[in-house]
Amino acid sequence: MSFLDRLQPLGLVVLRLCLGAIMIAHGWQKIADHLHGFMGILGHLGIPAWMAYLVVAAEFGGGILVVVGFLTRFAAFAILIDMLVAIFKVHLHNGLTHQGGFEFPMACATIAFALIFFGPGPISIDWMRGSKSAR
Repeated sequence: MSFLDRLQPLGLVVLRLCLGAIMIAHGWQKIADHLHGFMGILGHLGIPAWMAYLVVAAEFGGGILVVVGFLTRFAAFAILIDMLVAIFKVHLHNGLTHQGGFEFPMACATIAFALIFFGPGPISIDWMRGSKSAR
């Protein structure tokens, strides 16, 4: 086993911490605004306003779960869906790199996608609990 292979668990922790921090921050922005502005944005996009609660659950709650590595694959799946909706309903028309483009949500979706398939790694609550989905 090479040196870098032994550090793969550290790579998964870095991915989890990065994605989790981003999602917690974005979810908290919506919570701090009491969802008022965000519900209006969703309504303008043709998405029912009540779905703001699902977005906050995916971003803030899912971000926390991803950071600690608990129910990681489930939380990463929720974040992936959240980011795909953001890409296709909000950012796609701006292109990849233009102002408001989809490069950032695509990067977050990609990290979430990787965590779904690789799991949280051994430095996680899922792994400590012996979850088969973590291995």
